[in-house]
Amino acid sequence: MSDIIHRLPDAVANQIAAGEVVQRPASVVKELVENAVDAGARNISLFIRDAGRTLIQVIDDGKGMSENDVMMAFERHATSKIAAADDLMTLVTMGFRGEALPSICAVAQVEIRTRTRDSELGTALRIDCARREMPEPCVCDAGTNIMVKNLFCNVPARRKFLRSDASELAAIMREFERLALVNHRLHLSIDTGGKVLDLRPGTFKQRIADIWKNNLNLQLLPVEVETSVVKISGFVSRPEFARRRNPLQYLIANGRNMKHPYFRSAILSCYEQLTAPDTQPCFFLRFDVDPATIDVNIHPTKNEIKFENEQEIWRILQSAVRAALGKFSAVPSIDFEADPLPATPRQTSAPVTAPPVGLDPTYDPFAPENNAAATPQAGPGEFKPVENFAPTQGGYTPPQKPPRNWNRLYNDFMEGVKGSDRRRETPRQTTISAPKTPSKQPDVPQESDSPLFLQQGLKYIVTTSARGLIIIDQYRAHLKILYEEFMEKARQHTAVGQHILFPLILDLEPAQTLTLEGIEDELQRMGFVLTNAGNGRWQIEAVPSQLTDSDPKDLLLKIIDSLQAPEHEAPLTTDDEPGHDGLTSSAAMTSAEPAMEATLSKIAKSLARTAAIKGGRALSQAEMEQIVSRLFRLPDPNFSPDGLPVLALLDPATLL
Repeated sequence: MSDIIHRLPDAVANQIAAGEVVQRPASVVKELVENAVDAGARNISLFIRDAGRTLIQVIDDGKGMSENDVMMAFERHATSKIAAADDLMTLVTMGFRGEALPSICAVAQVEIRTRTRDSELGTALRIDCARREMPEPCVCDAGTNIMVKNLFCNVPARRKFLRSDASELAAIMREFERLALVNHRLHLSIDTGGKVLDLRPGTFKQRIADIWKNNLNLQLLPVEVETSVVKISGFVSRPEFARRRNPLQYLIANGRNMKHPYFRSAILSCYEQLTAPDTQPCFFLRFDVDPATIDVNIHPTKNEIKFENEQEIWRILQSAVRAALGKFSAVPSIDFEADPLPATPRQTSAPVTAPPVGLDPTYDPFAPENNAAATPQAGPGEFKPVENFAPTQGGYTPPQKPPRNWNRLYNDFMEGVKGSDRRRETPRQTTISAPKTPSKQPDVPQESDSPLFLQQGLKYIVTTSARGLIIIDQYRAHLKILYEEFMEKARQHTAVGQHILFPLILDLEPAQTLTLEGIEDELQRMGFVLTNAGNGRWQIEAVPSQLTDSDPKDLLLKIIDSLQAPEHEAPLTTDDEPGHDGLTSSAAMTSAEPAMEATLSKIAKSLARTAAIKGGRALSQAEMEQIVSRLFRLPDPNFSPDGLPVLALLDPATLL
C-alpha cells in the first residue's frame, strides 16, 4: 500500500492560515498597522478604497527593510520579533508569529516599497497571490509603503461572503479606532475615499476626545492604581452617562487591545446600583504587567490574553473603579470616621416658657354625666369623646362589625363560573379563513363555530383547530407579521413615513456614521427621512408610520448595532440563505440586489422587534383574533425571522 500522507505546499498552507488571520479587510488593516508600530514609525497613514476590497495601503516612516529582509518577510514563520521560545515571556511587540504577511499574500496582490534610513535606494517587490516576482531597486522615502490589492481575488467564496461596503468600512473604522487608542503618541490618519480622520499625537485622554468627540472627555473619571502585581490607569464614565447603545469599552494590556470578559465583569459590578439595567458604562483602561505573567500566544489574532494573577487583578480593578466613582462624587458615600459636628444650642433674646396646659385631675370620662357628646367649644383639659365610642356601665363595648356571609359569597362565585362556562359554549360567530396556498401550513382554526382565543401567562395565544390545540407565541407571531409587512413595503416602495413636528438631532461616532451613510437608500425604502448635517450629526425628519410611539434615535442606533453585530469575529454568511439568522422572506426578490435584500432584512428585523407586542401584555379577544388571522395569511407562519418556532400543535391523542 502506498503512503497517503504528504506535506502541503506552502501556498496551500498559507491559504489555510489566512482563514484565521485574514477574516475580512479590517484584519489586514490590523496586521499592517501593528507591523508599522513595531517598526518604530511615528507617522502612519492608511488609504482605503471600496471598503478594502480594491485597496488597503499603509505608509509609515519606520526603520524600513533591506532587500534580504523584504524577501524573508513574506516567508511563513519568518519574524524579527523573537528568536527563541523564551522570548515569548518578554514580548514587547505587537506581532511575533510570522504569519500575517504570508497569509495576506496568499489571498491578495501585494506591492511593497521600503527603504532603510542609511540606504540611498529602496526595494520594490510584487507578489500576486503567493507568486513572487524578483525584487527591484526603487526610489522611495525611508520607511515602508505596502499596498494590498484585490483582497480574496483567488478565493471567490470568501469574497462573496464579505458584507456590504458600509459594514466592512465600519469594521475597518472600529479597528482603526482601537489601534489609534493604543498608540496615542503616534500620528495616525485614515482616508476612506472621501472622508479623512487625522489624529494628532497626544495624551490618552486627548486621543479619546479626538476619536469620539461629542464632549466624551467631560463624562470621564480618572482611574489610577499601582501595585506590585499591576498598574491600572485610564478612565471610566460617570453613571449618569451610561449608554443603552454602543457603549465604548476598551481594555489594553501592555499596549495591546484585548478581550477579557472576567475583567469586564469587575467593572460592570461597580455600576450595578448606579445605572439602569439596560445601560452600560464606557471605559478605557490600560493594564501594565510583567510580560512574564501573561500569555498572548493563544489565538492568531492575539486579542485574547491569559493572566497569571487574574483573581488578584480582578479585585484590584474593582476597588480602583469603585474608588474613582466615590472620590469624584459619582456615588453617595458616608464617612463614618469623620468627627461629629458640635451641637450648638439656639440663642434667644428672651427666656422660653412652656405653654399653659389646663387639666382637671377630677374629671372621669366614664362617669354617666360625661357620656354625652362634647360641645365644639370644649376647652383645654375637657374631654371630647371619639366618634362611635359606646361606653356602658360595665366598661367599653366596641362597635359591632357587619357579619360576613361566606356561604353566600361562595355561592355567588360558583354562579359566575357557571355563567362563564355557558358563555364559552356559545362563542361569537366569527371565522378565520385558511390561505389559498396551504403549503407548509399548520392546521388553521376552521371549525364551524369560531374558536375562543385564550391567553396563557400573558405570553401565549391558545386556540383550536381540526387536528388539535394550537399554542402561539404572541411576540414571535407579531414579529413575523411585522417583518413581512416591512419587507413587502420596502420592495414595493410603498412605505409611508410619518414626519416629526420638530426634527431630532442624532450624533454618531465615526464608525456609526459610515454605517448609516451606507444604508440611506434602504432606510428611505422603510419610511425614514434623514439629512446628513456633517461631522457625525444627522437630522431625523420622518420615521415609519407604524413606529411613531418609539424613540427614533434609539431605533436608528438599534439598526446600526444590528449591522455592526460582532459577526466579524467568525466566518461571514449572508442573510439571504435559508436557515441563517431566520427565514428568507416568502416573496421573491424583485428589483433589490442580494446585498440590499440582506440589509433590508436586518433593518426590518430591528423595526419589527421594536414594534412587536411583547410578552406580559394582556390582549383582548379582538387583538388575539387579528394576530392569528394575519399570521395564517402568511405563506409560512411556522418560524419567526430569527428562525424560532412561532406555534406548536398539540394532538388530541396526547391530551387527557
